[in-house]
Amino acid sequence: MSNATRTEKDSLGTREIPAEVYWGIQTLRAMENYPISGMRAHPALIRAIGMVKRAAAEANQSLGLVDDKRAKAIIAAATEVHEGKWDTQFMVDVFQAGAGVSFHMNSNEVIANRATEILGGKLGDYLIVHPNDHVNYGQSTNDVFPTSMRVATLLNLEGLYPVMEGLVTALDAKGKEFHDIMKSGRTHMQDAVPMRLGQEFAAYAGAIRRSLADIRNASESLRELGLGGSAVGTGINTHPDYRAKAVANLARISGLPLTPVDDMRYAMQSNFCMARISGALRNLALEVIRISTDLRLLSSGPNTGFAEIYLPALQPGSSIMPGKINPVIPELAAMVSFQVIGNDQAVALAVQAGQLELNVMMPTMTYSVLQSITIMGNMLRQFTDKCVAGITANSARCDFYAQSTVSLATALNPYIGYAKAAEIVKESVATGDSIIKIARAKNLLSEQEIAEILDPASMTEPQYPKEAAKRREEITGQ
Repeated sequence: MSNATRTEKDSLGTREIPAEVYWGIQTLRAMENYPISGMRAHPALIRAIGMVKRAAAEANQSLGLVDDKRAKAIIAAATEVHEGKWDTQFMVDVFQAGAGVSFHMNSNEVIANRATEILGGKLGDYLIVHPNDHVNYGQSTNDVFPTSMRVATLLNLEGLYPVMEGLVTALDAKGKEFHDIMKSGRTHMQDAVPMRLGQEFAAYAGAIRRSLADIRNASESLRELGLGGSAVGTGINTHPDYRAKAVANLARISGLPLTPVDDMRYAMQSNFCMARISGALRNLALEVIRISTDLRLLSSGPNTGFAEIYLPALQPGSSIMPGKINPVIPELAAMVSFQVIGNDQAVALAVQAGQLELNVMMPTMTYSVLQSITIMGNMLRQFTDKCVAGITANSARCDFYAQSTVSLATALNPYIGYAKAAEIVKESVATGDSIIKIARAKNLLSEQEIAEILDPASMTEPQYPKEAAKRREEITGQ
């Protein structure tokens, strides 16, 4: 960057701006006022506001509110913004003044300067294209930013959906691959009745599948837009036909099924839709934490843990213990999910913090939701490819636990009664002998009955115990 500058003026005075940049004086003030995180606007938000500005310019042009020459230049510049050409010119920190005014003016200045350049003018010559009078005609931060926030969220979700679908597919595949592998179930972290390892993984797939459906459902409320509401949702300084035209243009440009909200005041006052989508992302995070923790438990060991499954070995796990391999991807999954849950708390606080005609806390909810979608999508891709897809089963260990669980005795209940089955369990715990060995020693059932009743595989699906009541009466007298 050269040392050359240009002079710009706003209502607070004049400032020197680097001559070659496309942002202007209001962006400079924001950069000076908010040196908070060093993080800039999410690319999806920049894409979205470029689309909104293009849609608005097209509407204003068709209504004769901005002349064709200026409108065409604004449309061209806004198109370049939503195509990502000017991302480096968006300088405002994600933590900024309320409502997103600074980010919005950064956008207006970039588009105005680029449109001026397209028309042959010099950067900063706002007599040609002005950030407020032309780029922002008939608009306010108060309807543009929430519209951009919603569209950005919808755009970002488009990348999350296929990743989640990929995880569901991978978990379902493991469910089929491990269908014939018997293991002990566990409840309260204690031995439970046998189940199939495949059933465990199929259930994980079911949880993610439902989370995906929940997120899709929650996203529907983001499609209702208050664009055209202007300052307080009344549509001041807008043409009666502007609102419908602008939203229709935005739907076409974005490829999203968008619609004007039935009450523009509601869309400005309430950010219920952001709380809803953030909550759905939080619920996904809760399921991912649970599943990733299960995988860490099931793969624990290799010699002193469950060791029922093997996770792909990705990197050495210790700087001091040779040969140690850690479950790094499930650990990553949990940590990313913790961040998503924290982001949801920030969104919740921001959503409830609106007053009267506007919620000014939108920048933090935008940043939090977009970050949650991005990191969750990136993490789930790694979780699928570098963990789930490469999981293998320790069949021998699984079978050992399936045969060893004292809860095998549960299958005896219909035949010998709960009390006698409990005695067998107590003896098994005390002696270390298997349930099958003790049942055989007590001569309560025939060898054929023991083989059929205490077969772990038979316990993994509902089965009507034939003759059970008759045998229980013979054995217990009840």
